[in-house]
Amino acid sequence: MDVQCISQRLGAGARRAGRGALAFLLGTLGVVDAWAGEPSVPYVPTPQEVVERMLQIAKVTTTDYVIDLGSGDGRIVITAAKKHGARGFGVDLNPERIAEANANAAKAGVTDKVAFYQRDLFETDLSEATVITMYLLPRVNLELRPRLLDLKPGTRVVSHDFSMDEWKPDVHVQMDAREKYGGSGGKSDVYLWVIPAKVAGAWRWQLPVSGKRQAYEVTLTQRFQMISGGVNVGGRTVKLQNPRLRGGEISFGFTAEVNGAPVKHEFTGKVEGESIAGSARLSGSRVQARFEWSARRAARSAANDAPPASLLLLSTNEEFVGLGSDKFLMQNCLHKYERKSQ
Repeated sequence: MDVQCISQRLGAGARRAGRGALAFLLGTLGVVDAWAGEPSVPYVPTPQEVVERMLQIAKVTTTDYVIDLGSGDGRIVITAAKKHGARGFGVDLNPERIAEANANAAKAGVTDKVAFYQRDLFETDLSEATVITMYLLPRVNLELRPRLLDLKPGTRVVSHDFSMDEWKPDVHVQMDAREKYGGSGGKSDVYLWVIPAKVAGAWRWQLPVSGKRQAYEVTLTQRFQMISGGVNVGGRTVKLQNPRLRGGEISFGFTAEVNGAPVKHEFTGKVEGESIAGSARLSGSRVQARFEWSARRAARSAANDAPPASLLLLSTNEEFVGLGSDKFLMQNCLHKYERKSQ
């Protein structure tokens, strides 16, 4: 956790307001002289035992590319390279930490696999990552969240101690960390999220059932990795059973009447942009079959591109009554939307 990175992100006013409290906190954690000797910048390193657990939970291998946000002395990326054969880099705003991290990489003999750069984590290209690691703060995690959700489906994000609010982790582990708090020890939380594919909307396909082509249309709703929905078969809609999404892997089931008899359907597949491909299993009194299965996303309607109802309502209210200090923000938001729609 690099305090300079977080401090600069919060802005000068917030830094002045929080300086005393942050210094007290860092002193309590054992990171002494928190702000006494600038440009010396304090940071709170992730205990090595927690580093190893983070990489274990993320299942890092030789095929992975790890990016550490707020990399400090470089221990996470260096451990990923030395123990798991991964490649990657770390970013930090503190030049002293960058020099230290690159020196540590040289000592570990992994400079062919890793490097460290003085760079703002919010301006860092994350597209190459298969694993993102971080030890930041809740507010920073939430500010990063939209960018993380736009990464390739299946990318793993691992955070030490801090969650993503209502985006629930796929894995959460609490462990003893003997090196924490300056060696006095404590509990550490490790959170793992797998970036989900974007699957909300309608998907269509056909299957040969009892010699006839049967059409299906499933409509999915999505909240992070949680999905739900229903499927229309022969003009009737039934609810999906056990729908699951992990990265780009999707599965769901349902029971629907086909040709006058109930048939249990089970689907698994991988989402690739506008298509899903995988396998299907049908079982019933008149049919027992397995198929290769593929679905295509239905064309989006113009209604899907309309602004949310709340924005439409606000756009009719010239005075933006009750918005107070958010008035300019909402006006700017609407202005940008109107320009984009033209």
